[in-house]
Amino acid sequence: MLAKRIGFWAGLAAFALTLAVPAPGSMPPQAWLVAGLVVWMACWWMTEALPLTATALLPFLVLPMAGVMDAKDTASTYYSPTLFLILGGAFLALAIERTGLHRRLALGILKRLGENGGAMQLLLAFMLSSAMLSMAISNTSTSLIMMPMALAVLVGGGLSGDSKEGLSGALPMGIAFASSIGGLGTIVGSPTNAIAVALLDETVGIHISFAEWTMFGLPIVFVGVPLAAWIVGKVQQVATHPFDVRAAREAIDDHTPWTEPEKRLVPLVALAFVLWMTQPLLGPLLPEGALTDGTIAVLVGLLLFVVPDGTGRALLNWAEADRAPWGVIMMFGGGLALAAGMGASGLADWLGQSLLFLSTVPLLIVALAIVALVIVVTEFASNVATASGIIPVVGSLIVALGVDPLLLAMPAALAASWGFMLPAGTGPNAIAWATGRIHLPRMVGAGILLDIAGVFLLVFGCWAVAALI
Repeated sequence: MLAKRIGFWAGLAAFALTLAVPAPGSMPPQAWLVAGLVVWMACWWMTEALPLTATALLPFLVLPMAGVMDAKDTASTYYSPTLFLILGGAFLALAIERTGLHRRLALGILKRLGENGGAMQLLLAFMLSSAMLSMAISNTSTSLIMMPMALAVLVGGGLSGDSKEGLSGALPMGIAFASSIGGLGTIVGSPTNAIAVALLDETVGIHISFAEWTMFGLPIVFVGVPLAAWIVGKVQQVATHPFDVRAAREAIDDHTPWTEPEKRLVPLVALAFVLWMTQPLLGPLLPEGALTDGTIAVLVGLLLFVVPDGTGRALLNWAEADRAPWGVIMMFGGGLALAAGMGASGLADWLGQSLLFLSTVPLLIVALAIVALVIVVTEFASNVATASGIIPVVGSLIVALGVDPLLLAMPAALAASWGFMLPAGTGPNAIAWATGRIHLPRMVGAGILLDIAGVFLLVFGCWAVAALI
């Protein structure tokens, strides 16, 4: 509560300062007011002084009053085609959860990866399963799905509910970490990804498609999950604590047959991913701008309401679809409106000119510093808020330096979801902590190691992919 009160008054004070004090140097007066709005929203977003979605409404109030844009133009900036990608992806994720396909996919992966080996192999199997699920549904939903299975396995392996040693703490922690890392693999894996893509389109003018994001994200997932498993295994000393893997493996599979809804949903999931990955090839065959990641998501989303599930109803109904993350969508719009205000007021140009001194610094050092900063911020603020506040600044820096946008934009966008230290830092971490099986110092220790490794993994991984394409 104290942090919320401090953030509330700090945000108001920052904006009041821009009203009372003239703009510094060559900064346009309107840009000075928008700078105050940026700090105001950052304070409220990072401390959750108000609900995140409520804070996202501030640009619609401030930008017209400051003379930056009128109300109609400001309202239009809340819209982006990426919004429909988030919405369609959410509908698909809700259908996967409703039919139980998520559990089927997890069981299939676990059965194949858990046939041989010991506790570390079982940990890696759960983490890989979590990461793969998280590419299609939200990080938090993935953790909610996988955690009960993990607890059943721990009990089946002979570990009591109050045990925090070895695999007992490693499995919940590993699932949480892998759920966050897996969300980096696709644009729909996390709302943060879609927000970053839309902001980069708004601020820099670069469009990152579903396929392009996946080219950058998948290698990070393939390297990041085993790295996280190794770190968690070392911190929890999994190898030195006995665990009955055979009994645990038997607890994984309930031998239930495939249901008709599951069978009918699989082709639609496959259709969505095939179209997303082939969109750059199919797009030129249709009217310009017709086939986008968003229109594909809406197409498959609408089919969910049409295709019967074999039990006398559609695969998805509106009562279920209405659980879509409407608040995230509105916050997404607030970030776009703020970015548009930065551009219209001249603040983005002023920031770019102010950051020109970095042109004398090696670009690799700049990239590492930016990613490290984003990771630190996202440990203490929501991932969505971090992306909304920092990506526009990164966009200004890219324009000022005149460098390949992907070399700075992609590592920064991915870094907004790379936070592992604190239980309250992400939804998956909170769910893992709620199991009562984790020592806080061990989560913090493993999180710090993974954060440090992530700075180099994100930068060098993205740069390697950029060099190939």
